[in-house]
Amino acid sequence: MISGIIGLFAILFLATIGLLAFIFWIWMLIDAIQNRSLSGTEKIVWVLVIIFLHFLGALIYFFAGRSNRR
Repeated sequence: MISGIIGLFAILFLATIGLLAFIFWIWMLIDAIQNRSLSGTEKIVWVLVIIFLHFLGALIYFFAGRSNRR
């Protein structure tokens, strides 16, 4: 009984983390598309990085690519 409850909480926790990671990924993808400080080629490269590297690409863009936006 207790292991079932712990398992349920673990599944809910992991599902929440996954949902937050997906929302962050979508946010960074939209931000890269709308970032006016990037040239056309830079924008395409960042969008491809985010799409193909998923969450890691979104993190890279968050720390390296968004710094151009002011």
